[in-house]
Amino acid sequence: MGSQIRLLGLCLWMYLVSFRFIGVNALNERGVEAVKGIVFIHGKSAIGKIDDDFICATLDWWPPQKCDYGKCSWGHASLLNLDLNNKILLNAVKAFSPLKIRLGGTLQDRVTYGTEDNRKPCIPFVWNTKAMFRFTEGCLPMHRWDELNSFFQKAGAKVIFGLNALAGKSGTAGSAVGPWNHSNAESFIRYTVRKKYTIHGWELGNELCGNGVGTSVSADQYASDVAALRYIVQNAYRGIEPKPLVIAPGGFFEANWFKEFVSKSGESVDVVTHHIYNLGAGVDDHLTDEILNPSFLDGVASTFSSLKNILQSSANSAKAWVGEAGGAYNSGHHLVSDAFVYSFWYLDQLGMSASYDTRTYCRQTLIGGNYGLLNTSTFVPNPDYYSALLWHRLMGGRVLSTTFIGTKKIRAYAHCAKESKGITILLLNLDNSTTVQAEVAIKYTESLWHRKRSRNSNFTKLPYPRVSEPARKEYHLTAKDGNLHSQIMLLNGNILTVNSAGDIPPLNPIYVDSSKPIIVGPLSIVFANIPDVVLPACS
Repeated sequence: MGSQIRLLGLCLWMYLVSFRFIGVNALNERGVEAVKGIVFIHGKSAIGKIDDDFICATLDWWPPQKCDYGKCSWGHASLLNLDLNNKILLNAVKAFSPLKIRLGGTLQDRVTYGTEDNRKPCIPFVWNTKAMFRFTEGCLPMHRWDELNSFFQKAGAKVIFGLNALAGKSGTAGSAVGPWNHSNAESFIRYTVRKKYTIHGWELGNELCGNGVGTSVSADQYASDVAALRYIVQNAYRGIEPKPLVIAPGGFFEANWFKEFVSKSGESVDVVTHHIYNLGAGVDDHLTDEILNPSFLDGVASTFSSLKNILQSSANSAKAWVGEAGGAYNSGHHLVSDAFVYSFWYLDQLGMSASYDTRTYCRQTLIGGNYGLLNTSTFVPNPDYYSALLWHRLMGGRVLSTTFIGTKKIRAYAHCAKESKGITILLLNLDNSTTVQAEVAIKYTESLWHRKRSRNSNFTKLPYPRVSEPARKEYHLTAKDGNLHSQIMLLNGNILTVNSAGDIPPLNPIYVDSSKPIIVGPLSIVFANIPDVVLPACS
């Protein structure tokens, strides 16, 4: 068997070399270089799993006075002032059925809750250059919490609420010390239970782990505080099932801190969250170059891998989430993080994180700043909204090991299909001058491969389980007029936009002969649902 595997591997290698040479210098009718390649998919077993509601988006606390680099991009997108009656907002959330929404952000550790135990006036954040993050403490009135929950119920959202983890702590030399004073948070949780509001998870703290942002909390103290939250949740939800998840720490990954926290928190924590801003500052003029650089995109893989290893080696059953990811920090960059080009970064993040067993990925933001899935002023979906919605509808819970051979400019991911038979492949072409013709090779066992339309005698052709050979469904995403910085996305050549009633447009595929290669144009994105492939990993 070993010699057969080596022989097959040699044949594959020889085939790929010849395949590459045939295609690399070919030009299509437009004079664009054409490259042939193969998507290799291992179908014996899944390499990871994601939640059915993997896609998550955030709502933040920032007031309109939040400005970065001289530009104020938040408007009325705060949890305290967002227009919850906007039809586009409601329809945009309902389209996911459900969408996880994480409520939190930088100011969450400066939020009090206007419950009966809170004797202070419940007033919003006030600009103050001497305060942490330049805002005073703010308060969430219970009437606003009622309004938010009414919206979440109508929209079918699954809510994760980020609690203030700094309450009761004192600060020394950049560190917050002492136990968490949970009295106000507990009162807020009990109010939520009395009102019968459904909360998917309670998260403790924002960016306080490791070195922290603004201040930090030690891993040992954080584990103790999370245990206190666990106790509160268990008691407040006594007799209620399922109970909300307990989530922490919601900050930037530092291996030693996370390892200690996971070890000491034990079964107190259900989900371990971390944040991703791997593109750097929003003011950077080189963001587009980084997004289209495969080597740069690969750089964050070590974070996903390290956290996966920590959780696998721990005694508890906690799962990994990306709790907040905006790519470029300080509100993003207009016409980059709210434009078509960002879908290359965003979808690559979704695919990469999923391959390392990340169960949920929360995008900063649903609305607000320059990285919202929705436009902050008009509520109209930005390109990444449609990318997220297609992922949600097409990419199933089981993640398949996937490799692309032919060019380094293709990013390839594959999952078992969602709510349909077969598999779904995601291909991102980062090249601005090359069309890629991608064929699909499936590995069903440790030694046996099948490639559609094989005409090479050295390449093993195998019968494989299939249904009635339906056509492949393809979804091609491109920028309007080929402009990467356009805020208008095309699906199969048609503009995606809401109508006058604020309805989200249908996302209709084109149908392609399954025996043909997948054509991925320059700087384009393709989802391909192949229903006639039946894999052991998906059964």
